[in-house]
Amino acid sequence: MDHYDSQQTNDYMQPEEDWDRDLLLDPAWEKQQRKTFTAWCNSHLRKAGTQIENIEEDFRDGLKLMLLLEVISGERLAKPERGKMRVHKISNVNKALDFIASKGVKLVSIGAEEIVDGNVKMTLGMIWTIILRFAIQDISVEETSAKEGLLLWCQRKTAPYKNVNIQNFHISWKDGLGFCALIHRHRPELIDYGKLRKDDPLTNLNTAFDVAEKYLDIPKMLDAEDIVGTARPDEKAIMTYVSSFYHAFSGAQKAETAANRICKVLAVNQENEQLMEDYEKLASDLLEWIRRTIPWLENRVPENTMHAMQQKLEDFRDYRRLHKPPKVQEKCQLEINFNTLQTKLRLSNRPAFMPSEGRMVSDINNAWGCLEQAEKGYEEWLLNEIRRLERLDHLAEKFRQKASIHEAWTDGKEAMLRQKDYETATLSEIKALLKKHEAFESDLAAHQDRVEQIAAIAQELNELDYYDSPSVNARCQKICDQWDNLGALTQKRREALERTEKLLETIDQLYLEYAKRAAPFNNWMEGAMEDLQDTFIVHTIEEIQGLTTAHEQFKATLPDADKERLAILGIHNEVSKIVQTYHVNMAGTNPYTTITPQEINGKWDHVRQLVPRRDQALTEEHARQQHNERLRKQFGAQANVIGPWIQTKMEEIGRISIEMHGTLEDQLNHLRQYEKSIVNYKPKIDQLEGDHQLIQEALIFDNKHTNYTMEHIRVGWEQLLTTIARTINEVENQILTRDAKGISQEQMNEFRASFNHFDRDHSGTLGPEEFKACLISLGYDIGNDPQGEAEFARIMSIVDPNRLGVVTFQAFIDFMSRETADTDTADQVMASFKILAGDKNYITVDELRRELPPDQAEYCIARMAPYTGPDAVPGALDYMSFSTALYGESDL
Repeated sequence: MDHYDSQQTNDYMQPEEDWDRDLLLDPAWEKQQRKTFTAWCNSHLRKAGTQIENIEEDFRDGLKLMLLLEVISGERLAKPERGKMRVHKISNVNKALDFIASKGVKLVSIGAEEIVDGNVKMTLGMIWTIILRFAIQDISVEETSAKEGLLLWCQRKTAPYKNVNIQNFHISWKDGLGFCALIHRHRPELIDYGKLRKDDPLTNLNTAFDVAEKYLDIPKMLDAEDIVGTARPDEKAIMTYVSSFYHAFSGAQKAETAANRICKVLAVNQENEQLMEDYEKLASDLLEWIRRTIPWLENRVPENTMHAMQQKLEDFRDYRRLHKPPKVQEKCQLEINFNTLQTKLRLSNRPAFMPSEGRMVSDINNAWGCLEQAEKGYEEWLLNEIRRLERLDHLAEKFRQKASIHEAWTDGKEAMLRQKDYETATLSEIKALLKKHEAFESDLAAHQDRVEQIAAIAQELNELDYYDSPSVNARCQKICDQWDNLGALTQKRREALERTEKLLETIDQLYLEYAKRAAPFNNWMEGAMEDLQDTFIVHTIEEIQGLTTAHEQFKATLPDADKERLAILGIHNEVSKIVQTYHVNMAGTNPYTTITPQEINGKWDHVRQLVPRRDQALTEEHARQQHNERLRKQFGAQANVIGPWIQTKMEEIGRISIEMHGTLEDQLNHLRQYEKSIVNYKPKIDQLEGDHQLIQEALIFDNKHTNYTMEHIRVGWEQLLTTIARTINEVENQILTRDAKGISQEQMNEFRASFNHFDRDHSGTLGPEEFKACLISLGYDIGNDPQGEAEFARIMSIVDPNRLGVVTFQAFIDFMSRETADTDTADQVMASFKILAGDKNYITVDELRRELPPDQAEYCIARMAPYTGPDAVPGALDYMSFSTALYGESDL
């Protein structure tokens, strides 16, 4: 019993016990409980061959109580006390009560002493607790248990029957139809339910109790008269009686289950018989296969060739890979089937299966062991034989490989040693041939071990009686003979190479000396020819004089050069003499140089021819440079006068534009007269252009007599003309600005004085900081706070719209004149509008159109905001907004 069931039972029993303590005083209910509980106890005790007569007396010693618990629980209780003393009885009853408590049943106010004393109330309460725990609590129908489950079961079973409405375990059973309906539902052949009447409860109850006792083995627990004669039958007695019906009919279901179990057992028996037949067949087939396979594995006749043994090994691998695995599976399946069969027979309580003689699992295992033993021996024999043949084949293959490697190495070696390539080789080639021959001798010595190994392997094959020994011996002998011949040819070739090397070393020394002297002499001649033929370009008389001096020095070295030429040719003649004397076959030329005696003689003749030509060219160039020098002096004299004159005029114009002598008109007249004097200087510029043209035609690019170039003169002249024109234009613009803005001459002088004061570099422009200081000196309030910086940025956007970073005097004058004129204009406009408006704070559209020309009226209307004051009328305009639109809020 789990915790949930225990708690449910306790919750159910607690109110029942409180209610029963009062009702058990009713003699009718006590009688019903005595009879019902006694019959229920006897229905279980008779299974143990005993019963009780008086429920409160027969349980006093605790022996039958313990026996009853063992029967209904199927468990063994502790060994009872057999003494007759009160203490023995109390001990037995306590054991029974402890067992009940161990099943999760809470016994309230029931003690062993009360049972031993024959307390009817406590004894009946204890029996009801046992009935509830072992007969009712385990009833479960659709997730309900105990009393509710039993009630639901009764309702479900009697639902189809008329006049039956089971709602409780007392008055719902009083007419007997409930009991009859339960019997008819499960055993319709026992009761003719259609003949029963609701108004005859005694007949109905007696019929149900008699049929239940006779056919369902349910003892009669109540008398019909006890039920009918009581206003409300005892609920515990009815529940106990009804639970007997539940268990009886659930036993019928168990009988059906038993029938199904029999069918299942029969099916298992049939399956077992089939497994026996399958085992016998599998065992027979497997043993037959083992019998056929073992002789094949015991055949140990060796093969003569590796291929034949490898074929045997491959057949054995096929056996392991293809033929044996299915048999291993069959053997495993056979053992599984045997074990399964034995397990099924044991579970069915049938005798163990005994296979036919010689087909036991042990027999199959023994046969399989013999198979694996034969298999192991066959595999070991195969591997040993293969290793033996592998050893022979390995030695033979090793001999063939080493012999092939040696023969491949010696191939062509005899022809190489017999060749006479040293007869036409140079000294470097002879040395290379000697190095190569030394390397060959080292290689030859290294191959000595291979030849000895080849002979040793051939000897071992002969000792092992290799089947192809004759061919091995013949090949080995051929290798040894060839080896001796190679040694003799090697020594002969070394002697020839050393003899040729000594002869060529002497010739090489002469070749080297020839190359060392011929190379610098050839370079000298090539350099001389290059210098003599070089197209010189000079620009001064000094340069041509330097070239002439160098040429005279060169001509003085020619006699010594001729002596060196003759010495070099003598070395070459000595080499030719040695070649003829010792019959040396010279296959090539001097390895240290490509310069031949013929080339030296040819270049020498060419040098001698170029010398007089160079003399003539230098003389002609000297005359041309004297003419160019005269042109340079003529241009330099004029340029040195014109250049300073232009610079002086530029400075004078700058001073005129800065100085404040007289009125602007006086400055303008002075500048125009100055411009006329500059234009009159143009003929001298043209004359200088003519001299420059002659210099260009003579390809003269520099002139030490002056720092002025024609390009400098042109640029200065153009700047002079541009500057005088721009200065005149600035003065004219200043006059226009003065007249248009009404600036007095004193104001103009003040502006010029302030501008010149802060133009410290006399560039005619002011930087931003210089301009800012100038404005402050004129009374502008430009602070270093953010508002002051914003105001200065606005002013700079006016005077320097292109953001060049400088302010010209003209921009400065324009700004100062605009600042003065805008304030006066704004005041005049506002005064005019006040006259038109009269005493009003606004002016109407009609008034503007009446007083002003149409286009000017519309211009004003478009820029005025509507007047919104309290005295406004339709069409009223705020004329103050006109000044704001045109001049900004700062002007107001």
